[in-house]
Amino acid sequence: MIFFTITGSLTAAIVYDRRERRRVQQKWCDLVAHLSKETLPIEQTRRKLTIFLSAPPGDGLRIAREHFKEYVKPILVAAALDYTVIEGRREGDVRAALAERIRKHRRKAGEPSSVVEEMSNEDIIADARQKIGVVEEPGPKGDLVIGRHTWKEYIRGLHEGWLGPLDPPSPPDAPVKGPSVPVEGSETPADGTPAEENTEKKEEAEKKDDKPAKPSGPTPAYVSPAEYSSRSLPPTLPQSLDSSVPIPFPHLLGFLNTPIRLYRYLSRRHLADEIGREVAGLVLASSSRPYHDGSFSSDSELSGAMVDAGASTLSSPDDMMPSSSAKYEQQTVLEKEESEWHKSVHKRDEENPDKEREWIDDIVLDPRIASRMQRSLLSADEEARSQRITEGKEYILGEERPAPVSFWQRMWTKYGYGEDEETIRMKPIIGNLDGADGE
Repeated sequence: MIFFTITGSLTAAIVYDRRERRRVQQKWCDLVAHLSKETLPIEQTRRKLTIFLSAPPGDGLRIAREHFKEYVKPILVAAALDYTVIEGRREGDVRAALAERIRKHRRKAGEPSSVVEEMSNEDIIADARQKIGVVEEPGPKGDLVIGRHTWKEYIRGLHEGWLGPLDPPSPPDAPVKGPSVPVEGSETPADGTPAEENTEKKEEAEKKDDKPAKPSGPTPAYVSPAEYSSRSLPPTLPQSLDSSVPIPFPHLLGFLNTPIRLYRYLSRRHLADEIGREVAGLVLASSSRPYHDGSFSSDSELSGAMVDAGASTLSSPDDMMPSSSAKYEQQTVLEKEESEWHKSVHKRDEENPDKEREWIDDIVLDPRIASRMQRSLLSADEEARSQRITEGKEYILGEERPAPVSFWQRMWTKYGYGEDEETIRMKPIIGNLDGADGE
């Protein structure tokens, strides 16, 4: 009896959570599904978002991909939006990729640089589209950042791309080795075998040098956080950056944390609702606000200060200097996730303790960049519409909710010989091919 009680309770909790999670995700999918019905001119491509994800601390990239496919991708598919994914397998990959992407944009905009870029597949496709007159759909873009660790790299990449130089810094000087002194008493064969071996080794080393060496890690940073205040803004920096949305990525490891992990496994519906709201806000792009500095005690003070300081921030951003006492919202986003990271992540390199670590170093912000960042939100009207969709009073914008289908009819359609209305409507109607007499 005890066995059946425990097993039945656990099964019921899992089934209930999965059902509610599907309902929650369907609500957010229905909220954005009307975008997929909109028609585009033949010379336009779909609006594209950028997804940033990286392997969680202490684990592999597959976990991050599954998190994206389970909670984020269904809403993007429902809205029929295109997206680009920037992945990172190691610490610093996302930072390096984003910084290089911004530097490439600055070079194309006309900023002088001595770097000769190679044509990538994306450049070839973009040139082909430009020649035939294909442009991207006008509208706001956005960046979707998954996890606290990716968010810290995202902030570093933004600052490095916009404040750093376009040319890579000169590598540090290698230590000069002195000439080798032969040891007295060492015997050398008279046939010259050591000289031949040295020649063969040199030839093998030259052959190895001809092959392109694989990078051992991400590209080193072009600028350090301590140099942000001394760097001037590039002329191509826009007054407002693309909206960004940090997505929670709870990832807890360890056997002793099994009760917490079990609770999270049985309450994924709450995480799906939170992520769905953030993703829907970015997809709809109906509302956005600047990130605040955390110095206001209430939302009313924050909104009033945003209105007063909005014009001055955009008009003279170069006059603003970093303040060590300021606490920006970007620094506290998803901060609770750091306490759940594996303990091995917090250990610094004993040989090089001063080495920069994007994951464990504090987030350093330059006010000129921080004031240009925007956070996408779900507007009050869209929030109210999502509530009406949950209550069954509304459906996809411009459509009526279809009639409910009973459980047995769904099972007969899925596993039996039944057909749904959509399949019946798509089937061709063929008349009597044998004639009126049936011959």
